Amino acid sequence: MEHEEVTIRRGRRSGLTMIIAIHSRALGPAVGGVRLRRYPGWRDGLEDALRLSEAMTCKCAAAGLPFGGAKSVLALDGETPLTPALRQAALEDLGEFIQSFDGSYLAGPDVGTGPADMVVLRQRTPHAFCLPEEYGGTGTSSIPTAVGVLAALRAGVRHLFGTGTDGLTVVISGMGSVGSLIAQGLPGARILVSDVDESKRDDRFEWVPPEKAFTTKADVLVPAAVGGVLGPDTEINARLVVGPANNQLTTDAVADELAAKGIVWIPDFVASAGGVVYTLGREIEALSHDEAMARVEAIGDTVAALLAADTTPLAAAKELAAARLKPR
Repeated sequence: MEHEEVTIRRGRRSGLTMIIAIHSRALGPAVGGVRLRRYPGWRDGLEDALRLSEAMTCKCAAAGLPFGGAKSVLALDGETPLTPALRQAALEDLGEFIQSFDGSYLAGPDVGTGPADMVVLRQRTPHAFCLPEEYGGTGTSSIPTAVGVLAALRAGVRHLFGTGTDGLTVVISGMGSVGSLIAQGLPGARILVSDVDESKRDDRFEWVPPEKAFTTKADVLVPAAVGGVLGPDTEINARLVVGPANNQLTTDAVADELAAKGIVWIPDFVASAGGVVYTLGREIEALSHDEAMARVEAIGDTVAALLAADTTPLAAAKELAAARLKPR
């Protein structure tokens, strides 16, 4: 196993399985969000934590951040209802678990959790971030995440088409908090949106059924929902794929297969780094909003450099991360 440390506990209040996976602390304390979701079994939650913590190491290293990668998981079974009391108990349990790492693991929101949950964690540990602004935190990371994806998207468009995004067709698969912001950030483009939840329809944009999102002819495809959506048999009808969804590829080999088809895929751990870049800059390094946002916008420069390399963007990004992780 490549991870430095993986710890599994059962919450004494909640009874939930809790997993904290520390992939690397080579560059500094490990950072990673708290995922609260249902799994067929706790081992599926463990697999999620292992994959996502490794991706966080790559994300931080590629972004030039002095932090490592981690992830924590609160694993619900298929039947237990997530009541407010259970959520509270689970977060209190996890807060104590995080505190046991003595600052070598720093937590933030992820799927199933948000800034309000970080307030509960902060009652048990000082090592929780992205609290609401009224509690002294930076709140949701959706805006800087979307800004970073847009910077990556524009860099990809310049590389492929030699133009801006005006007049291009962009399909966004997933209209959550980040996907909807990306849709609003491309005013000159033709925007088609899709989501498994039809209540996410937006009259400002054209609607595409979820099963047709990847096959609809477009210049750019933005995966903005779940991971694991790009496999060897996935049909894609766009030349550029860039989005905030984590762990989009089923295996790294898919990046080579996409390249062989003439499809440029921007690594998700590069494109989606805006949230962590902004939050750590503001809350750990005490940067101003403008200073932190300038770092987020610099994701576009990173993408441009990856696209200029004589290899796939994934291979170039992994080489960049590996070089920064080497002991000096």
